[in-house]
Amino acid sequence: MKEFSSSTRVKICGIRDKNHALAAVEAGADFIGLVFAPSKRQVSPAKACDIASAVKKSSDATKVVGVFVNVLASDVNTIADFCALDWVQLSGDESWEYCREVVKPVIKAIRIDQQSPEELYAELSTGGKLLPPQRFITLLDSQVEGKYGGTGERFNWHLAQRVAKKFPVIIAGGLDPKNVAKLIETVRPWGVDVSSGVETGGVKDIAKIRTFIEEVRKVDERRQAAT
Repeated sequence: MKEFSSSTRVKICGIRDKNHALAAVEAGADFIGLVFAPSKRQVSPAKACDIASAVKKSSDATKVVGVFVNVLASDVNTIADFCALDWVQLSGDESWEYCREVVKPVIKAIRIDQQSPEELYAELSTGGKLLPPQRFITLLDSQVEGKYGGTGERFNWHLAQRVAKKFPVIIAGGLDPKNVAKLIETVRPWGVDVSSGVETGGVKDIAKIRTFIEEVRKVDERRQAAT
């Protein structure tokens, strides 16, 4: 069942250097994401280790997430250990059984296409039965052919709203500083994930990172004041 909280977790994904990572930490990000899958935001294990080390020296609160797509679980575990990752995000076609082979806590991405709420309930229930809640969270993202995340495109928020009433979920896909408040007010997710929405010209923009997190915290404050 859903773990309710007044604080919306924020994940800044696709970080590629220490300066942007530390800016996200300073702004109050709960997670930073390092992409190991082939993409324009991909980082090498050595680079990721350097960034993760800087984050951990700066903050105990911000967790480092490694993003993987369709690689051997043994390779995921090796890289996660080498880089001292806190979480592993699986953004490919990995099964729930595969997730059980991953040592670190798992963020399992599910891409939204034409599924009904009932189909999503069933899928998340299966994951919840196979993985303990303290080491498992689901991320809902947009389905775009040929892409495994980082699409910058929104999906049906009303569908996300129905799912978020029953399960703790992170919402990704098309979020930016201008629309994240509306998303949180509509869906009330466990967390939000942004990558391209805090970039300018394909590069992380520190001002946008700060504004994005500020907008999230403003909504949290309004919700807390209303309770």
